[in-house]
Amino acid sequence: MRYIDMHCDTLSEALARKKETAERLDGTMVDVARLKEIGAMAQFFAIFLPQSNVPEWFGLQRMPSPLELFWMQYRIYQNTLETCKRDLAPATSVVDLEKNQKEGKISAFLTIENGGAVIESLEDVQDFYQRGVRLITLTWNHPNRLGFCHSADREKMRRGLTDFGKEAVSYMQELGILVDVSHLSDGGFWDVAELSRKRGLPFVASHSNCRSLCAATRNLTDEMIRRLSECGGVIGLNFEPTFLSQEVPVSTVERMCDHIQHLMHQGGEDCVAIGTDFDGISGRLEIDTCEKMPLFFEALRRRGLSFSKLEKLAYKNAKRVIREGMRAGGIT
Repeated sequence: MRYIDMHCDTLSEALARKKETAERLDGTMVDVARLKEIGAMAQFFAIFLPQSNVPEWFGLQRMPSPLELFWMQYRIYQNTLETCKRDLAPATSVVDLEKNQKEGKISAFLTIENGGAVIESLEDVQDFYQRGVRLITLTWNHPNRLGFCHSADREKMRRGLTDFGKEAVSYMQELGILVDVSHLSDGGFWDVAELSRKRGLPFVASHSNCRSLCAATRNLTDEMIRRLSECGGVIGLNFEPTFLSQEVPVSTVERMCDHIQHLMHQGGEDCVAIGTDFDGISGRLEIDTCEKMPLFFEALRRRGLSFSKLEKLAYKNAKRVIREGMRAGGIT
């Protein structure tokens, strides 16, 4: 089954391993060689920008500024496109996705995880757009200029986007950058939902699961799932054990199927997608590399999902959101 994965942290893993490209990375969950082997249609590559002083995460002696960290990972992304150009090509719209597919190439979409760490003005949004960024996860695990992140503190969880965050979200959607609410506070989610409803454009949760099945604050409530679906968005299933179950610290295909079926029950078959979070997750995982993705689809077939629903989950829903949310050429 061809598939689109809406989130991985492989660029930061390559940086930590002092690799110039993500062509072949021993010990990681994703690299281009394995994506080719498994027949992936597209991979969203995140540039991860934490607001913590954790240089060891990136194999560095000192913590660079978020902008320096962006450029370090961006260079790896560009080097990967060059060294893997026979098998991998950049994509910034559905036109690119379809062209690459016809040429037998995997599409690489560039994203930023924690946009508020590097966005200080609308001009910054424009600059990242020109660099090929087509999805921005607004926050990570700390508040930033755009808004508040998820939190176990109920008061903090109710806080939403800043005034600048609302401006930036509107501008992202105007340009054709997908707005991603994974890691965002509940208040921030509802701010994005209202802005998206007014514009008639989708937004996404690129790597989140169901809060009613697992009470992690990173997951979405049933009401959120329904609203995101009503706006035409998708939710990419995250393979992280602690976002699948807080009782059993193991990521199993059966628990993943539970979340997929709940998403479909709440939001319909058009709201489900894949956002593995490969190379950004750890623990005991039944699917711990992209090579094992067939296990996921086989388990869903055993659950009785039709081929048409599997296709929607695997790539069609994500492709529709790419078509509707990433307009080629930006503002006209």
